[in-house]
Amino acid sequence: MIGLAAIEDARTRIAEHILSTPLVGSPTLSKICGVTVKLKLEHHQATGSFKLRGATNALLRLTKAERERGIVAASTGNHGRALSHAARMLGSRATICMSGLVPENKIAEVRRLGADVRIIGRSQDEAQKEVERLVNEDGLVMLPPFDHPDIVAGQGTIGLEIVEALPDVATVLVPLSGGGLAAGVAAAVKAMRPHAKVVGLTMERGAAMKASLDAGRPVLVEEFPSLADSLGGGIGLDNKVTFTMCQALLDDVVLLSEGEIAAGIRHAYEHEQEILEGAGAVGIAALLSGKIPPLSGPAALVLSGRNIDMKVHRNVVNGLANPFEQEN
Repeated sequence: MIGLAAIEDARTRIAEHILSTPLVGSPTLSKICGVTVKLKLEHHQATGSFKLRGATNALLRLTKAERERGIVAASTGNHGRALSHAARMLGSRATICMSGLVPENKIAEVRRLGADVRIIGRSQDEAQKEVERLVNEDGLVMLPPFDHPDIVAGQGTIGLEIVEALPDVATVLVPLSGGGLAAGVAAAVKAMRPHAKVVGLTMERGAAMKASLDAGRPVLVEEFPSLADSLGGGIGLDNKVTFTMCQALLDDVVLLSEGEIAAGIRHAYEHEQEILEGAGAVGIAALLSGKIPPLSGPAALVLSGRNIDMKVHRNVVNGLANPFEQEN
């Protein structure tokens, strides 16, 4: 379990390298829900997602010798982009292993930042096997996308900022994939405001953490294309950090259809003037869908990322057929 002290230390460590993002009110969602609803604009980070916090904290925690060996990670895109950005900033080199399900726009951005990109298989689990090979054969240092205490602590700094900006927050809605974001935010929020609820949000198909929580242990799931591509991937059968934390700290997990995620993206654009990828829009989607019980007090939604293919975004905003929804 990652505690408040580690998260506070991470905030001090990364302060000069990341943006302390705004928490802004949403008049439209507040009216719909009958309580104050605020949006945590993590998609405004330099790399377009919250991942920069954990990646920067983890890299800064390495020794100079470890950074010189080079770092490696599996990624669905945003972690790889964040690691590549942080590695270039700190004089290290990054190798990012991604599956064939990762959108081309995310792959291109990782390459643009100077990382060595490896496209492996059709799942993050397959990409992880290449990571392990590079660690064993080439001596690279692995910094995984979520199941690492320094990654979790970095993401937890979002929770600190939410509670400080909204001290009476009653509910926090957070995207859920491997659990680094959800675990970190929940640890910070629960430590500072124990009675607040933290709800994880993910897509209906291929939701590895939800399946694992239901089974009471980490399990493998099949991955599917989704508008919320950043939420894909397994949690690792040998998960050491995030499964236990999510099991202990999350009050609920809500699954969203592709159509509901698309509605969240459209609302963000039309009513909040924000461009979000599917994973970043799941908080809005959950409120619009009616799948969240009536809110008892102020709510905060983590808008986790903006790195969507703009052709896909235009199609969604224009209400064109959702190819992922057709596969259900």
